[in-house]
Amino acid sequence: MKTRRTLIRSPLEWQLTAATLPHPAIPVLAERGGTQLKTPPPVILVDTREQTPFDFSRFEGWFSGIEKKPLQLGDYSVAGLEDVWERKDLPDLIRSLTAERSVFVDRLRRMSRYPHRLLVITAALRQVKSPYPHGGVDPNRITQSLIAVLAGLQVPFLCTETHELGEEVVASYLYHVHLYHWLETNDHGRFLSDNDL
Repeated sequence: MKTRRTLIRSPLEWQLTAATLPHPAIPVLAERGGTQLKTPPPVILVDTREQTPFDFSRFEGWFSGIEKKPLQLGDYSVAGLEDVWERKDLPDLIRSLTAERSVFVDRLRRMSRYPHRLLVITAALRQVKSPYPHGGVDPNRITQSLIAVLAGLQVPFLCTETHELGEEVVASYLYHVHLYHWLETNDHGRFLSDNDL
C-alpha cells in the first residue's frame, strides 16, 4: 500500500521546530521614488538601573551608539525622543503585578502619556498563562492584568520567547521609532516608501 506524502507540514509542526533567523543588517530602509534616503542612525539609551539589560552590541550598524544613563521612566529610549520601553522577564512581571503592583501600575500610567511606549515580556504568552512553579499566583490574574494594561492604559505589550529575541524586537522598534520621527521632521512624511507603511 502506498503512503501519501504530505506536501504541506502542519502549522503545529512548524511552531515546534521553527528556528529563528539571524537579524538583518539594517531593520528597514526608507526610500522615495526608488531612491534610498540617507538617514542617520539613532543613539540608544539604556537605563543604568536595569538589572539584566538587553545587549544591543550585536546590532552593529543599526545605531550610532549605546549610552547608559539614568532614565526618568522605562528601561530603554532613543536619544532626543521622549519615549518609553519597559522590559520584564516572567518572574519580574509576576512580582510587578502582585507584590509591587501599585508602583508598577503608577509607572504604566506615566508610560501611557508618551506617544511611543511598549512593554516587552521575555517569555512566551503560553508561559505567562501556565501554572508557575513557585508561589500561589494565578496565571489568569497576570494575563488579565496585561489585557487591562492594553485596553485601559493603552500600553501595548509584546511577548518574546527568549531574551535574545526580545533584544532584537526592542532594537528594531527603537530603530523604527527613530526612523519615522526623522522622516516626519525632515518633511518626508510618515511612511517608509511610496504606497507602503
